[in-house]
Amino acid sequence: MNGVIRYTIRPYDTIWMLAQVFNTTVDDIMQLNPGIDPRNLMIGQVINIRPGYQYYPPYDGRMNDLYNDFGVNEMMDQGMMDLFNYFRMLWEEHYHWTTLAVIAIIQNLPQTEQILQRLLNNPVDFANAFAPFYGEEDARRLEELLTAHLTIAADVVRAAVAGDNNALSEADARWRQNVDDLATFLAEINPNWLAEDWEAMLNEHLDILTAFVEAWIAGNNEDAIVQADNMEAQVLEMADMMASGILEQFPG
Repeated sequence: MNGVIRYTIRPYDTIWMLAQVFNTTVDDIMQLNPGIDPRNLMIGQVINIRPGYQYYPPYDGRMNDLYNDFGVNEMMDQGMMDLFNYFRMLWEEHYHWTTLAVIAIIQNLPQTEQILQRLLNNPVDFANAFAPFYGEEDARRLEELLTAHLTIAADVVRAAVAGDNNALSEADARWRQNVDDLATFLAEINPNWLAEDWEAMLNEHLDILTAFVEAWIAGNNEDAIVQADNMEAQVLEMADMMASGILEQFPG
């Protein structure tokens, strides 16, 4: 295959990280590796990658530090692993309590309010993780934006359950605006985070979550499970995108 190299999976690799390192796209890597499971990359697994035109080998320029950070040349040190693992934990909690809240709202469970309150602890945890790097003011702004993301999501689910298309359209518009606000904010505080990248990732998150809600309401359990798996894999990509951006900005 023209321009394709063979790459051996290392600890903490994800398809998204490899796409950044080799200046390619997740879709291109997936197409070159039919049948690959992005949620279950195995250490030692060999995959095909076609580096992009602006890719520079690791010993020839600007990609060296990022390449090393992602473990292509050497194992991550403990501090780097801890940062990646902590943001993965936060996004996993975001995924877990969001899906549980969706089910609770749709099924009208008596525990719904308690579940929603636990879900709303997640933005606080994100803010506390950001504070040492970005200060209290920016950390609390992140908390505000993530809280809005979750409360609007609850409005979307309630409108979908009620079959109120006007309310659903209005809530979805607010949800998408929140994505723009969140992406702009992240790009403003970290030059390694591009607003368009975060917009794409967050809008994909909303699309998958919407598909999960629709499948659950329709009683299509098989599709709901597929969407839940997609959502978990996708939030881990956002976790790695967040952690790698912080490592680039604060290499010490």
